[in-house]
Amino acid sequence: MSVLAAEKVRCLSLGVHGLDEVFSGFELGEFVVLYGNSASSMSFTLSVRSQLPVEHGRLVSATVFVDGGNLFSPYAVAETARNCGLDYRAVLNRVYVSRAFTAYQFASLISEKLRSVLKKTRAQLLVVSDITSLFFDRDLSRTEARELFTKTCSTLSEIALEKRAVVVATYFPERMSRQGLFFEAVLFEKCNVLVRLRRRGKILNFVLEKHPNARPFNVDFAGDNTVLDGFVEA
Repeated sequence: MSVLAAEKVRCLSLGVHGLDEVFSGFELGEFVVLYGNSASSMSFTLSVRSQLPVEHGRLVSATVFVDGGNLFSPYAVAETARNCGLDYRAVLNRVYVSRAFTAYQFASLISEKLRSVLKKTRAQLLVVSDITSLFFDRDLSRTEARELFTKTCSTLSEIALEKRAVVVATYFPERMSRQGLFFEAVLFEKCNVLVRLRRRGKILNFVLEKHPNARPFNVDFAGDNTVLDGFVEA
């Protein structure tokens, strides 16, 4: 199967032994969606790894973290920083967190303020957590929620290209409703990289479902990050 060569382009690698050898990571200009029960933990890991040197597959960049689901964990970021041999206080100082509490705030932050924040901080990693949650607000009409969400996803895709940034959104499926299915369809269509990360016990399942330059693949890792199974098409 076709995989990405790690040395081809400047990327943000995931730091998983075995995976990094065959999948170089996320490239500047990509709008990435992570979903599954390990999506949040990977977003924290990437927020730290973005600050590591380029020669190790990183960006030497700060992170802008838009916390839509009130999920940001400074403790998880600090622990990852320690594991990378970094000063956790210095790392946290380069993660710029902004929280939104309504869909309107969330959409306004992304459409009106993010470009200037990315320019000011020179961040090349933008993380948007729990991207759909605020759009389920009962005070929003179904039509308005759909319009706001679609515009938000389009803006994130534009920002990734305009700012030459890696934009990572975490998503937790709400497939029990038509609204949830609509949001998912829009999100999956607007992103150009789609990854499912699911942990079951000590096993992490990584599935690349969509990518502009690589074929989908599915691989399992043990808790020590060794590959358990060979690659198979998703």
